Amino acid sequence: MGETPPVSRSLEQRVARLLGYAVAHADPVGGGSICDAYEVFGGVGGEQDGGPFETVFAKSLDAAPADFFAAEAAGLARLRATGTVHVPEVYAAEREVLVLQWVEPGVPDRGAAERFGRRLAALHESPAPSWGTPGEPCYLGPLPLTSPPKPVTKPAAWPRFHAEHRLLPLLRAAVDSAHIGPQDARDVERLCDRLDDEAVAGPPQPPAVIHGDLWSGNVHWAADGRAVLIDPAAQGGHPETDLAMLQLFGCPELPRILAAYEEVRPLPGRQDRVPLHQLQHLLVHAVLFGGGYGAQSGSAARSALRP
Repeated sequence: MGETPPVSRSLEQRVARLLGYAVAHADPVGGGSICDAYEVFGGVGGEQDGGPFETVFAKSLDAAPADFFAAEAAGLARLRATGTVHVPEVYAAEREVLVLQWVEPGVPDRGAAERFGRRLAALHESPAPSWGTPGEPCYLGPLPLTSPPKPVTKPAAWPRFHAEHRLLPLLRAAVDSAHIGPQDARDVERLCDRLDDEAVAGPPQPPAVIHGDLWSGNVHWAADGRAVLIDPAAQGGHPETDLAMLQLFGCPELPRILAAYEEVRPLPGRQDRVPLHQLQHLLVHAVLFGGGYGAQSGSAARSALRP
């Protein structure tokens, strides 16, 4: 074995301090595109929640915003409070480190996919107190999301909320970074102007608790057959946003997940609205990564305008 990298040693020291027990070593694990992630093996020492830890999961981000990991911990708590989906326990959070329960990975099968679909439908039946997270921070990846200053609960308010607090701020960031072309940007703006049209946005939907960043990498398939949701941007939002994100980059057993979901919570016409609900995440990728995501954002906007 080689010498432990300095970043791992630093993380080991932070986890030991936060949890009050000796850390044997930390091994980097894959999956994160923004944060560094580690499996942390504990030694003997202090106790937390009734007993010493043997293994935990830790993620770190240098120079993270002060409320970055606190917002993620709050999002996990928001999902857990619904009693519908599985999320890891939060053991500690500070500015640059988040420590979570280690969930042994597994491989999804038909039963796990169907159970997840039904649980996700139940999550989306959970009412949220407002669109967004008024008064509380929320991040989509490293990007901060705004919310109305006061709670907004009217179902008919979603189009304006989505345009003003999600699509247009991301569009401005993509334009400022030269990651979206002028015509594609104009088409996103045209879509925002048309969101009050039910033919584009679909029927009114009251704010529901959603994961908010439900790409396949944030569905952790556990060895015990559970689908454990991680890295949320949990908020009051539109359920179809979660489903469209699952479709954007693919997900294991996706047809079974969606079929089980719609057995519980049918959504007539949803497929026509997928481009609309994928646009936010395409714009995020345009801001962060450039490449062809700006053009994909314009294409999604044009598709959403032709239901």
